[in-house]
Amino acid sequence: METQKYLFQQIKESLPNHLSLVDEISELLKISYDSAYRRIRGEKAITIDEMQTLCKHFGISADSLFNIKSGNVVFKDINIEHDGISIKDWLISISDDLKKILSSKEKKIIYAAKDPPFFHYFQFPELAAFRIFLWEKTLLQLPQYEDKKFSLKNYNEEIQKIGEKILAKYIKIPTIEIWNEDTFNITFKQIEYYWISGLFENKDDIYILCDKLYLWIQHIRKQAEYGFKYLYGTDPKGVENSFQFYENEVVLNDNTILVRTNKIVVTYITYNVLSLLITTNPFFCNRIEHYLRGLLRKSILISSVNAKERNRFFNKLLEKIEHFKKTID
Repeated sequence: METQKYLFQQIKESLPNHLSLVDEISELLKISYDSAYRRIRGEKAITIDEMQTLCKHFGISADSLFNIKSGNVVFKDINIEHDGISIKDWLISISDDLKKILSSKEKKIIYAAKDPPFFHYFQFPELAAFRIFLWEKTLLQLPQYEDKKFSLKNYNEEIQKIGEKILAKYIKIPTIEIWNEDTFNITFKQIEYYWISGLFENKDDIYILCDKLYLWIQHIRKQAEYGFKYLYGTDPKGVENSFQFYENEVVLNDNTILVRTNKIVVTYITYNVLSLLITTNPFFCNRIEHYLRGLLRKSILISSVNAKERNRFFNKLLEKIEHFKKTID
């Protein structure tokens, strides 16, 4: 019964706040509310078939319930390929996860960034618009984008609003981000590629993007300096030391994300740039956290302290933007 209670505890923690545990169990197992309550309270044992149904539906590893180290890990797959979910649905899924994280009493995100965490892009609608367009045209190769060029006039306001809601949640969650110089270079090279390939409808948009990139990097530096995240254009307010920014010069990151709350530990593994594999398997999550903590020990903390190294890191990024603008001219 302790194992059964642990199963329902994991299911409850994975549900969005607006969904009822008893409603979900009743509907999924095709049983009455009373029968669902008795199973949740541990008054009636669930069958093997019911456990299989619950674990499969909610992406829970049966091994983790019985503390078995089988070497098998169950992942929830958020697939954003051309035949998968849309960018909008992908963002909504992430927004729902952030809402659950934010509602926890204790929470922390560790993000080993291969390219800038996409949350930051929504500080500037122009940068978010370019990023979304690039994903849909170049990554997903959507048919309607085949002959389309990028223009700031055509950005999706609905997507931006969802992104801003995501950003509003993200800035409230204590975060450790691990960057290196190449983290920014990916974004920079993508803009350069679009320029060389003639994929800008208006050349002035390139200059606007460069100007926004400059402001964006300065804002990230300010957040690192203060030690907390806040919205661009607002008064800098936040919880001290809730944004820890590390530079790593040794290892190329892979966009692995670990979330730890007082309720649960979750690992997000990215593949094919945007698609996600998500697991709460405790053995796997503990290995990921051990690796990330080791990576932090080999990195330099440049938020709140170490102003010299922080300025060196961000000044190099700003110089690249200035050089690129001269190249365009």
